[in-house]
Amino acid sequence: MVNSRVETAAVAVTGGSVGAVRSCAGCGGRISDRFLLFSMDRYWHTRCLKCSCCQAQLGEIGSTCFSKGGMILCKNDYIRLFGHSGACSACGQSIPASEMVMRAQGNVYHLKCFTCATCRNRLVPGDRFHYVNGTIFCEHDRPGGALLSSHLTPLQSNTLLPDQKV
Repeated sequence: MVNSRVETAAVAVTGGSVGAVRSCAGCGGRISDRFLLFSMDRYWHTRCLKCSCCQAQLGEIGSTCFSKGGMILCKNDYIRLFGHSGACSACGQSIPASEMVMRAQGNVYHLKCFTCATCRNRLVPGDRFHYVNGTIFCEHDRPGGALLSSHLTPLQSNTLLPDQKV
C-alpha cells in the first residue's frame, strides 16, 4: 500500500479459550462466545467487527479488513472511498481519510491534482470536464472540440470525515 497509515489486517477466527477472559474492542464487553475474531491486534465479538460504511460483519465476508482515519472498512468500501491503493490517481501520494477528494471514472484525486491536462487549471465542483483515456480535460480544452459537446460530465465532490458513515 502507498499510504503507511492504512492498516490491512487479517481477520482470524479463533476458538474461545476456557479461563481466558477477553474484552471486545468493539463493544468493550466480555467475550464468552465460542468463536471470536482477532484483528488489528485486538479481539472482537463476531458481531462487533463491522465495516464502518456498510455495517457488514467482516468475519463473514472475508479474511481481510482495512483501517484508515478511524474507520474499519471492508475491501469494497475501502476501494470505493480511497481507490485501489488509497493514493491519488494523478500524483500517487496518499490521501488522508479526512481530506476532500474528487472522483472520475472510479479514480480518486486530491483537489489540487484534479486539473486539466492541457491548461493545468484546477477543476472545481460544477465545472464540466471530459475524461478521455484516463486524462482529464476542461470544457475549453476538450479533445475534438464541438464534436463531444453532448458528452460533458458534471463534476462532483465527495467529503470524507474520519467518523462519517457513507
